[in-house]
Amino acid sequence: MGRLIALFIFCFLWAGSEDSVLIAVKSGAIKKGISESFLNETFSHDGITIQNKILDRFAKPYEKRSWTDYRKLFVTDSRIQKGTEFYAQNKKSLNTVSLQFGVNPFLILSIVGVESNYGQHRGQFTVFNALYTQIAKMPRRKKWATKEMIAYLEYCYSDSISPHSIKGSYAGAFGYGQFIPSSFNAFAADGNGDGVRQPYEWADVFASVGNYLVKNGYPVSNQSDEKQVYQSVYAYNHADNYVKAVLALRDELKQNVFKD
Repeated sequence: MGRLIALFIFCFLWAGSEDSVLIAVKSGAIKKGISESFLNETFSHDGITIQNKILDRFAKPYEKRSWTDYRKLFVTDSRIQKGTEFYAQNKKSLNTVSLQFGVNPFLILSIVGVESNYGQHRGQFTVFNALYTQIAKMPRRKKWATKEMIAYLEYCYSDSISPHSIKGSYAGAFGYGQFIPSSFNAFAADGNGDGVRQPYEWADVFASVGNYLVKNGYPVSNQSDEKQVYQSVYAYNHADNYVKAVLALRDELKQNVFKD
């Protein structure tokens, strides 16, 4: 009898100590075909940490700044010059994607310029820890972050990637195009034909951005329809300041490339 009681207490304590974030994602992840052993290994990693800086970033998002201040962050002489040089180096790939998807190449260029400064910024936090922190510490974002964590684990499991190896934004976006996991799974495209959608391979990044815009209302038949262009970029990031910065940088880049 004493052994049964001891066993019951052990099981109770063990169950109570299971990671609350793992509990939140486990059922949904298994339904997506992710193995329980993969989940257990992922959630036993010693690099899992709550990032309090993420809570601060959500409290003071860049998009809430005035348009004047926001523009100064992203539509700068430095970013315009870097973008002009980047275009010269990647002109063939950008124009190939532009023709394939019917999207202005300077819009694609501008988005990767705003999102990652043409690949210079990958992010400060691991995607796993960014989503983990939101699930554990942000009740209002828990449902969304749980869905995104499952999508992220699905991607990592499918492509045999360590979930702790990819860095991204404080919100959990990753790659040079800064896609959230569910968007990556839904819209990422294979731009170089190697059969793999890679978040840090430029041909794939350009194709993924182009595909995302088209699938979210970009006016392929009439690229001069700025209202539709605006709405497709707004789908990428639901902030008017973001859209205005992307479109302003697009125009500056185009003007700078063709000024001679």
